[in-house]
Amino acid sequence: DELADFCNKGSEVARVTKEAMGGTMTFQDALKIRLDIIKPSQKQIFDFLKMRPCTLTHNVKRFVEHLKAEGKQVYLISGGFHCLIEPLAIELGIPLSHIYANKLMFFCNGEYAAFDANQPTSRSGGKAEAISMIRKQYEPDTVITMIGDGATDLEAVPPANYFVGFGGNVLRPEVHKRAQYYVTDFEQLMQN
Repeated sequence: DELADFCNKGSEVARVTKEAMGGTMTFQDALKIRLDIIKPSQKQIFDFLKMRPCTLTHNVKRFVEHLKAEGKQVYLISGGFHCLIEPLAIELGIPLSHIYANKLMFFCNGEYAAFDANQPTSRSGGKAEAISMIRKQYEPDTVITMIGDGATDLEAVPPANYFVGFGGNVLRPEVHKRAQYYVTDFEQLMQN
C-alpha cells in the first residue's frame, strides 16, 4: 500500500494484509486495523497526492472519453480511498458522485478519526453491493459491465452483467481464467 509506505507504516500494514489474505479476519476488520496503524492525517493525504500524483493507465483516458461519447455512464468502484481517487476521477472527467470507495473521516484538527463503515466498499462483497446500488438508478434491463484486475472485481458479476478482466497493470492468472473477457490495453475495448 503506497499510502502506508508514505506514512512509514508499510511493513506493519503488509503483515496485516498478509493475515487478511489468509482468511483470518474480515475485509472490514483488516481495513480498520490497517488504518489504525497508518492513521493518515489530512496533511499526509495532501502531501501524498502532491508528491505522488496519479498516473493514468495507458489509453484509459481515451477509453473513458469513448464511453462517454457513446452516452455510457462511467463509475469508479474501489476498495481504496475516495480522497485518493478524486484526482483520478477529475482527470478522467468522471463525476465525483460516480465514485464508490472508502471514505476517511478526520477530527477538526485534521488528524485521522475513522473510516466510514457504511460505504459498501469497506466490506467483503462491497463491489457487488455498489453495482446493485448503481443498478437501482437505471432501467432494469440496463447492461452493466465491470472492468477490473482483481478477485473482488470478479465478485461484482452478478449483479453486473459482464466482467472484463484487465491485465494492463498487473496480471493475475485467476482473474484471467475466470473473466468473461480479458484485455491488456483499453484500446482493445474501443475496437468494434
